[in-house]
Amino acid sequence: MTCRLCSGRGLASLVVVLGLGVGAGSTATGQSKPATASAPGAPVYEVYAVRYATAPGLAVSSLVAGADPSRKIDIPFMIWVLKGPGGRNVLVDAGSYQGPVFERWKLADFVKPSVAIGKIGLAPGDVTDIIITHIHWDHVGGLDLFPAARVWIQRDEFTHYVDEQGQPKDKAIAADDAAMLAKLKKEGRLALVDGDAKEIIPGVTVYTGGKHTYASQYVAARSAAGTVVLASDNIYLYENLEKHLPLGLTGDQAADLRVQERVLRLASSPRLIVPGHDPAVFERFPKPGGGVARIE
Repeated sequence: MTCRLCSGRGLASLVVVLGLGVGAGSTATGQSKPATASAPGAPVYEVYAVRYATAPGLAVSSLVAGADPSRKIDIPFMIWVLKGPGGRNVLVDAGSYQGPVFERWKLADFVKPSVAIGKIGLAPGDVTDIIITHIHWDHVGGLDLFPAARVWIQRDEFTHYVDEQGQPKDKAIAADDAAMLAKLKKEGRLALVDGDAKEIIPGVTVYTGGKHTYASQYVAARSAAGTVVLASDNIYLYENLEKHLPLGLTGDQAADLRVQERVLRLASSPRLIVPGHDPAVFERFPKPGGGVARIE
C-alpha cells in the first residue's frame, strides 16, 4: 500500500554532513566517475512529473519514520514522463484507474493517466516504453492504457510477486495487476531487467537497492539540466531526504538511507532528485502548471 510534507530547506547541509558530492559516483578505489545516465553522447530528455490524482489526509508517519502521527498531508499520485528525441517517450510508472484497490482509495482530482499525459502533448499510443519501479497498484495498474509500450521491470520483482499462472505470490500486489503483468509477459511485451545500474534505454539507467518492495528500482535520466533521478517510492518526500530519514513503511530502513546517499551522488544537483509523492514537486517546479512539473 502507498502511504502520506516537505520542508523548503535546501539539501546542501545534508550533502556536507554525509560527505557526498553530487553529479559523480565513486569507484571502488574512491576515484570519481560520471553518473551512468549522463554518459557523453546519450540522448537528452525532457523530464516531467504528471499528477493524476490526490490522496487526502495521509499520516506523514506512514511516509517518514518517526514523524508525528497527528501530521496529515494531501499527497499527489504521479507518473513521470521522459520525452526523448526520435519519438522515444518513456513513462516511469503507469498510474492506476480501475480495480478493487483503486476504488477503495477514493482518490480526489482523478484524471486517467492516459489523459493526463495529453497535457504535455502525448497520446497513449505515443508511449514507447514504461519503466515500472515497483508492483504497487498506483504505479502499475494503468499499464493497459498504453498499448504500444514495452514494459520494463526488475526480474526479481516480477518473479517474487507473480507466479507462472499470473497469480499473486505476495499480498503486496493486487490480483488484477499480477494477471496483467503475466499477460504482458506472455505477449512478449515485458522486459525483465537483471539487477542494478543497467542502462536499459539510451540515456536512461535503472538502479536497485531500496526495499520499498522486494526489488524496487529508481531511474536516472539525462536532461538539459543534468542527470535527473526519479526516486519514485524509494523516497516518498523531500523530508525523507533532507532529514535523512527512512520511509515510514519499509522492509529495510538502512537500505532506504543508502538509496538517499546514492541518489545524491547520481544526480547532477540535489534539486534534480524527485521524490514519489511530495506535493512540493509542483511548487519547486511550477511550470508549465496544471498538474504538470517540468524538472529543469
